[in-house]
Amino acid sequence: MTVETVLDAVAGAVPTVRATLRRERGGKTTENPSGDVATAADEAVDDVFAERLGELGAVGAYASEERDGVLDCGTGFSVTVDPVDGSSNLRSNNTVGTVVGVYDGGLPARGTALVASVVLLYGPRTTMTVARDGETTVAPVSDGVRLDPEPVTIPDESDVLGIDGPADEWPDGASDLAVAYELRLRYTGAMVADLAHVLDRGGLAWYPTRESRPDGVLRLQYESNPVAHVVESAGGAATDGSGRLLERDPSSLHERVPTAFGSRALVEDVEAHR
Repeated sequence: MTVETVLDAVAGAVPTVRATLRRERGGKTTENPSGDVATAADEAVDDVFAERLGELGAVGAYASEERDGVLDCGTGFSVTVDPVDGSSNLRSNNTVGTVVGVYDGGLPARGTALVASVVLLYGPRTTMTVARDGETTVAPVSDGVRLDPEPVTIPDESDVLGIDGPADEWPDGASDLAVAYELRLRYTGAMVADLAHVLDRGGLAWYPTRESRPDGVLRLQYESNPVAHVVESAGGAATDGSGRLLERDPSSLHERVPTAFGSRALVEDVEAHR
């Protein structure tokens, strides 16, 4: 069993996930182990991936934002899943996605242990972005099959800036950064959509610490590490504000970290303004 087996299973789950999202438009809410509101869609999609990936001989452990601990599946890769990134967008019928990290080692792990990272974007069409072997590719998914992956490189020219949180909680220098690079503000409420903008047009997505989120918003294992892997493999950079995200030592399974990713020059400026 190989990494490709895991990637095929992720793509194969897409029709069931899309059907689940059509059925579960928010629904009941609970609090997940990360302290966020979990909708019925979050839990249902988590169940889909746990079943599809947990039964693979290539997967030894499964963890998600919706579960307290790690599900022991045998021997093989450790897989992390953010089942529905941006689930608050479901009620307004806006973009959501799924983030998957495939780690060679136990959890929690450094991002340098990732052997593949996947971002599914459920937009007008479903696309599957994969980081593997130093390259990032994007491909449409049709009937559960990933079609004709194409390499993607983050443009050097900067274009968009997305910053999480209200403007009065933005980090020092954020507005100056936007003016200096003539960036257009664009924030979608779903990290997977912010990533898609960055991969296509360059720029920066920034999820900083702030008064109401002193540890940051994104979780290291499920979101920040896989997305940093995707961005770096596409020629960009990602930071926790003080250093390379993929080299950050994890402290817990559901740890949150400040995260910025995008064009290399902008990420370097984030570190300069921390």
